Amino acid sequence: MLNLRLLACLGFAAGWVALGRAEERNVWPVRVEQTNATGGVTATAWAGPFAVEKSQPEGGKVAGFRPFYLQRTNAAGRRIEVSTLYPLFTYRADDDSYTWSVFNLINRSGPNPGSSPPLATVHHKRFDIWPFYFSRDTGDPATSYRGLLPIGGSIKSFFGYERISWVLFPLYTEVTTRGATTTLTPWPIVRVTRGAETGFAIWPLFGWRERPNQFQQRYLVWPLMWKNSVQPKADDPAGTPPTEQIGFIPFYTRETRPGYFDQNFVWPFFGTTNRTQPYVYRETRYLWPFFVQAKGDQRMINRWGPFYTHSVIKGYDKTWIVWPLWRQAHWAEDGVDQCQVSALFRVYWSLEQRSLANPSAAPATKTHLWPLFSGWDNGAGRRQYQVLSPFEAFFPHNDIVRQNWTPLVALYRYDQTAPGENRSSLLWDAVTWERHTNEARTAFHLGPLFSVETHADEKLIAVGNGLLSWHRTSGAWHFLWLNFPAQRAKAATTAAR
Repeated sequence: MLNLRLLACLGFAAGWVALGRAEERNVWPVRVEQTNATGGVTATAWAGPFAVEKSQPEGGKVAGFRPFYLQRTNAAGRRIEVSTLYPLFTYRADDDSYTWSVFNLINRSGPNPGSSPPLATVHHKRFDIWPFYFSRDTGDPATSYRGLLPIGGSIKSFFGYERISWVLFPLYTEVTTRGATTTLTPWPIVRVTRGAETGFAIWPLFGWRERPNQFQQRYLVWPLMWKNSVQPKADDPAGTPPTEQIGFIPFYTRETRPGYFDQNFVWPFFGTTNRTQPYVYRETRYLWPFFVQAKGDQRMINRWGPFYTHSVIKGYDKTWIVWPLWRQAHWAEDGVDQCQVSALFRVYWSLEQRSLANPSAAPATKTHLWPLFSGWDNGAGRRQYQVLSPFEAFFPHNDIVRQNWTPLVALYRYDQTAPGENRSSLLWDAVTWERHTNEARTAFHLGPLFSVETHADEKLIAVGNGLLSWHRTSGAWHFLWLNFPAQRAKAATTAAR
C-alpha cells in the first residue's frame, strides 16, 4: 500500500516538473503548462489563476502573482511595466524614461539612469504627493519648480496657468497666465490683476477684468449676474461687432455674435439658439434638458426625455429610448461602419464594425453582458468568450486590468485562433479541451486525474497524468504505466533522431 501511494505521488510530482513536448501539461491546481508546436513553453499558471508566466504576441512576457504583483518585460527581457494591487501602484518604463504612481496621488517620473543629456532634458524629473507637495527639475530654473502646500512654493505650466505660487495658502496666492498676474489675498476672495490685464474683485460679491482690445468681464453676486464683451479676432473682417454676453440667473441670459444668437428664459429651462455661420442651426429648448428640438446643416435633435431622443450630429446618429434603458449609436470612421447598442448604460453593451469598402465581409463584434459574459469576434476567424466578466465593460482599453484582474473571475474561457483551432478552459484550467483541425489533434484534461489526447490515428488515455495509460496506435491498444510527459517527450525526441 505504501508503494502504491508513493507511485501515485511520484506520478503527480513528475507531471509538475515534466518538460516534455506535449501541448498541455495539466496538474491543476499546482501547475498548468502550455507549449507551442516546437515544444516551447508559451504559458504557465500556478495555483489556478493567481501565479502566471505568459509569452506575449509582440514578444516579451507577463509574469507575477495576481492581483498582488504583475510585471511585463519586452522582447529583450527588460521590465517595462509593473503593477501591485492595481491601481494602487503602477510602474512603466521605455528606453528613455520611467514613471511610477501610487493610486495617482504619489507620482514620480524622469529619465532612465544613464540617459544621454538630450534625453535627460526632454524627460525631466517630476515628483508629486497630492495635494501637498509638487516638484519638477528640468535643469533650467525658468521651468523648474517646487512647492509645499500650504507653506509655500510654486507650480508652472499647470491647469492652464503659466505659474501658480503661494505663501501660507490661502492667505496669499499668485496666478500668472498670458502676461497677466492675479494676486488673491486671501484666496479666493480678494483678487487684484495687473500686467497684460487689469482687474479687481471681492468674490463672490462683484468683480471686473479687462484685457485691452480683447475682452471685458463684469459680474455681480457670482454666478448670478454678468456682462462680458469679447472683441473680434485680428483676422475677422473689418467692422465685425464684438461678442456680447449678459446674464441674470435664473431669469434671462443672452449671447450674441456675428451669425449666432442664443437666449434663455428661466435659465436653463427655456431657450433658443440660432446660428447662420459657419453653419446653419436652430434649436429650441423646453424644460431643458428634457425637451429639445433642433435642425441644421448635418445636425438634428428630437428629444422628448427621458422617453425618446434621436440626434444626428455630423454623421453620428444616436437614439435613446426610456433613458437610460436603451441606447443605439451609428457612425462611420476611418472606412469602418460602426453600430453600438447598450442597455442600462453598460449592463448590456455591443459594438459591430463593418468595412465600408467591402460590405459583404463578416463584421467584427464585441459584446458584454455585465457581469456575466464578454465576447469578441474579429470577423476573420479569431474569437474569444469569457464567463464571468465584471471588468471588461468598464475598462475596455485597460490592458493592466485585462492582465491582472480579468483572469481571476474567468470561470470559463474560449479562445479560437482560426476556424477549427480552439481551446476551452473551465475553472481556471481545471478542465480544458482543445481542437486543432490542421494537426488532426484533440485533447481533453480533467486536471491531473484524467486526460484523452488524439493525433491522427493515435489515441492516448491517461490516469494520474500517466501513472496508468492506454495508447492506441496502428489499431492496437497498449497498456502502459509510469508513462509521464517527460518520458513521452524523450521517446518522441529519440524516434525523431
